[in-house]
Amino acid sequence: MELIELSEIFPYWLVPWLVSAASLCVMLILKRVILVRLEYTLASDTPDGRQLLIRSANTPLTMLIIAANVLLLVYLLAEFQVALDTIDISNSLFTKAILIIAIILFTDRFTLGLFNRYTSQSETLKNNRTLVKGTIRIIIYVIGLLVLLGTLGISITPIVASLGITSLAVALALQPTLENFFSGLQQVMDKPIRVGDFIELDFGEQGFVEKIGWRSTWIKMLPNNMVIMPNSKLSHSKLINYFYPQKELSVPVEVSVHYQSDLEQVERVTLEVARKILKEHEWGVTEYQTFVLFHTFDNSSINFTVMLRAKEYFNRFWVKSAFIKALHKRYAEEGISIPFPITAINLEQEDAGKFFSLKPE
Repeated sequence: MELIELSEIFPYWLVPWLVSAASLCVMLILKRVILVRLEYTLASDTPDGRQLLIRSANTPLTMLIIAANVLLLVYLLAEFQVALDTIDISNSLFTKAILIIAIILFTDRFTLGLFNRYTSQSETLKNNRTLVKGTIRIIIYVIGLLVLLGTLGISITPIVASLGITSLAVALALQPTLENFFSGLQQVMDKPIRVGDFIELDFGEQGFVEKIGWRSTWIKMLPNNMVIMPNSKLSHSKLINYFYPQKELSVPVEVSVHYQSDLEQVERVTLEVARKILKEHEWGVTEYQTFVLFHTFDNSSINFTVMLRAKEYFNRFWVKSAFIKALHKRYAEEGISIPFPITAINLEQEDAGKFFSLKPE
């Protein structure tokens, strides 16, 4: 009985492919086990860049493993003297391209991971998260694309040179969009508003800033609707930020008393009520030194202003309402009169009474 050669059962040209496939599977399994183990080990540590480094390296490592096994396949094909007529897999440009793409993906994920981690620690990053995140990704991918083209042998000098003419055409075509984009960058640098601020627009609308994007700013109005304001218009309009430099604000309350009132008593009673409201109300500022200013001799009353202080602009309505109710009750107990306008008709002035005394014939 003749011995059957191994090459008749198992073709020698299939060996490089099987070895490369087996190596790929083993390396992918090892990568998975090692990364999971490292991430589990670092889970109890103080949060730093190590866990982020491991998560960011997952996909790039997979691409590097694929590139390494491609090189292994090329080497084995050369050793077994297998010619590839249709696909020239020995070209190293494929491996270089894979390596550069892996670096780009790793840089993108690691940078955005750091950005998301430190967003809560920086007020600027928190208020302009979408805009800054988009700008970072554009920079990373543009630089990575230029490096990739240069590695593949494509000259980037004509591309960079043509960007001047192309940028001019794009700028003219996308002028409103670019204006909104750079206005958004201006808001990032100048910080006139922040996410969560309560603002009043030039047209009188009031609302909370929900999002500052690369094209527009989203403002949630008090009736629970949304105003989407282009950044260019917002940067050129006048607005009031009620949360800057701080959320606390004064709440003036206009009060009137009768001319016969004892103003010293009025001031003492009013301050007692104001201090009690600021101390007991959940939105009052306890440490604020409230005061009373008499300012007007009106037609039927003496007018003065009481200064209160609320924790936020939107809370001032409830603080003012509670103060008015408490003050009205206390004035009634103290016998302090809050007058209302009275109009008297003098029938005797300039003999006006004779016109009313005439009887019809």
